[in-house]
Amino acid sequence: MAAGGRASGRPAKKKGPSKGAGGQGRRSLEGRGATPPAEMRHWYKDKARAERITREEQGGARRPAPTRQRRSEDAPEYIGGRNPVLEALTAGVPSSALYVAQRIDNDDRVRDSIRIAAEHGIALLEVSRDKLDRLTEGAVHQGIALQIPAYDYAHPSDLVEIAHDAAEVPLIVALDSVTDPRNLGAIARSATAFGAHGLLIPSRRSAGVTGGAWKTSAGTLATMRVARASNLTAALREYRDAGLFVIGLDGAGETDIGDVDLLTEPLVVVVGSEGKGLSRLVREQCDVVTRIPMQAAAESLNAGVAAGVALYEVARHRRL
Repeated sequence: MAAGGRASGRPAKKKGPSKGAGGQGRRSLEGRGATPPAEMRHWYKDKARAERITREEQGGARRPAPTRQRRSEDAPEYIGGRNPVLEALTAGVPSSALYVAQRIDNDDRVRDSIRIAAEHGIALLEVSRDKLDRLTEGAVHQGIALQIPAYDYAHPSDLVEIAHDAAEVPLIVALDSVTDPRNLGAIARSATAFGAHGLLIPSRRSAGVTGGAWKTSAGTLATMRVARASNLTAALREYRDAGLFVIGLDGAGETDIGDVDLLTEPLVVVVGSEGKGLSRLVREQCDVVTRIPMQAAAESLNAGVAAGVALYEVARHRRL
């Protein structure tokens, strides 16, 4: 016989399957499935929170804000950020609550903001950073935000009554398509300095009394009343019917502001936007369209600066 071995005389036993591990080895090779996304891992929230805090403290790039729904006119506004909040509180911007993040890393700005809020009876609320994200609509808030109540606008006729109650010749400043709140604040400051009795703004396509306007006004909006009209052209027409003259301020005007002979009369000074000037319909309601004389190298003035120059000229004529 080939391959050696002695025959036993019994048929060879057929080899069957040997005892195994019950398929456990095969299952171990299948792995644990797909790798879970980062947001499903236990460490994700802590890491994301740490990165967000670091980004805010370093003044990092602003994240894209979520889609904003149109705010109600009666809804409060929120100022976020350590410097803006401290500046608003120092300027005396009316505030209803100061929101501070839990476990915030205090610095002098945070401590000063809390101190000023306590001195003025402003509510102090400790909230999560997620809540601050929602209140500031995704802006970089650095763990602190200030709530400003909605401004209570006057009626256009109230501005004339303010002048009559003071036994003074009415002087009202109207804004046509001035969309920067900082210009509104600067004009309020000039209007207060030169004896105006109020500001008139349209309800659409115009800056409103926001936190930016309050800060630029250096607190003068606390005494300078702002009225809002649904239709600026109609409001100017009503002023004219009440005996006021309307002067439009525009770089394309043909008369210098110093040469206008109506400056001592009951007056509405209309300031146009820096780029477009006065709109056509507003221009048609003006008794005079005037300009500020200046060198040809300067094509136009900022709306806030132009209003200040014009109001100074009005005040100068009224003192003569």
